[in-house]
Amino acid sequence: MNRLLVLTAGKFPKNWNQVAFYSTEKLPASQKPAPKPKEITPQNAQFDQVTHTGQSWDQADYRLARFAESKKTVNPNVAAHLIAEQPPKACDGHVVKCDGGHPALGHPAVFINLDKPGTHACGYCGQRFYNTHSTKPEEISIQHIEV
Repeated sequence: MNRLLVLTAGKFPKNWNQVAFYSTEKLPASQKPAPKPKEITPQNAQFDQVTHTGQSWDQADYRLARFAESKKTVNPNVAAHLIAEQPPKACDGHVVKCDGGHPALGHPAVFINLDKPGTHACGYCGQRFYNTHSTKPEEISIQHIEV
């Protein structure tokens, strides 16, 4: 909690330089200063956690300044990883419609051509499909994305 201390006795200060601010909270313990960017080499660079966008910064990156007072937290449940855990859906037709489960969820109707062997992913949600007639069990590892 910040408080205002007026250095003049009962009068409003004529100059704002006469006003001092102080805090009753304890400041965080001083951390080891970050090295300068010139001191970082590929051998001694220490990177933070990778975010869902694939970003990871070394200890001298200026973008880490926003995490000076609080710890950077990264959600490990990235949507792409959760979708990758889902098995591909087997389909008998040559074309499959993916609408994300329900049209009210904002996923547009995407029609995916399954003629090529392998799994075909929806470009919007990442759900994978394959044709049981054109894809052999050993060809499941072939992956296509339909945009």
